Amino acid sequence: MKGNKNMASMGSSGFLIIPWLLLAESAALFSAGVSSGKSTPAVFVFGDSILDTGNNNYLPTLSKCNFPPYGRNFPGGKPTGRFTDGKVISDLIVENLGIKDLLSPYLDPNLGPEDLITGVAFASGGCGFDPETIRSMMALSIPTQLILFQEYKDKLKANVGEQRSDDIINRSLYLLSSGNNDIGSTYFLTNRHLEYDMTSYAAFLATQASESLVELYKLGARKIGVFSTLVPGCVPQGRTVGGGGRERECAEDFNELARLYNGKLISEIEYLNDHLPGLKIVFVDLYGPLLGIIQDPQRYGFDVIKESCCCTDTETAILCNQSCPLTCSDTSEYIFWDGVHPTEKTYGILVFEIWEYINQLL
Repeated sequence: MKGNKNMASMGSSGFLIIPWLLLAESAALFSAGVSSGKSTPAVFVFGDSILDTGNNNYLPTLSKCNFPPYGRNFPGGKPTGRFTDGKVISDLIVENLGIKDLLSPYLDPNLGPEDLITGVAFASGGCGFDPETIRSMMALSIPTQLILFQEYKDKLKANVGEQRSDDIINRSLYLLSSGNNDIGSTYFLTNRHLEYDMTSYAAFLATQASESLVELYKLGARKIGVFSTLVPGCVPQGRTVGGGGRERECAEDFNELARLYNGKLISEIEYLNDHLPGLKIVFVDLYGPLLGIIQDPQRYGFDVIKESCCCTDTETAILCNQSCPLTCSDTSEYIFWDGVHPTEKTYGILVFEIWEYINQLL
């Protein structure tokens, strides 16, 4: 049955228009977050394709998306290296904070001084905490992203001076998303599942995340939002690869590992908050809200749950391209753009749903 297309859509300003019942539940909180965002000078993002705004364009990797049909709903209809049809979470957060419309990738050679002052993305599609993920995806590892952040700090200091640079670094918002590729690809599709049981692999990933957060703290970050995974067993690729038979139900093993990791990540965050002076880390739950959309798609105006808009069910990055004859005509009906990544519409709903977590850091 077709859902109500008027339930959730994008306004001309780029802000998400949410059904009034949902809006009534959280509008005050969301508005408070936007206004208080004025005291947040910049946003810096690290991790994977959920936050990558185009860094992979400049890397020798197959994990690229700077070609059609990616970017179909981006301003100007152009592909930019964002792994969806339009904007990603990074863009929507800086826009909703009133900082700027888009978050530029740090590797963009055309970055200007204002881009540096208001924040950039270091995230790289295909990134994970597991070194095996980095080797297979040829993405920027988290340690490499942090080296680039140190390089950024030197550039910022040269542009605005030490005092203002220190102020920007101290008061800015930092976001980290990783673990999706480790769980959705590396663990189940390589020998990792023979080397680790799920509990020990989740612990391994959480330890890697904790070590990355400590290094980010040493570099000056004091307000950090750490994203959970998505719902890896319910993305189109997960349903096909790990799957629920002919009906393509969610791959429960994938989701179980994600839940194990998310739980251990929460414990690591609690420990760091207790032991690192001046640090505030907030766990940002994407898993729950996305699962809610998948379980009740009509509430949000979606009709297609199990398939992706681009191609069939597993195509992502270079496999989602113009030669595929099956790309959908109406992205708004789909929760997922490609085999792994949500559409901009879905991202917009998720940003709205997670704003209570972001607001704790403003």
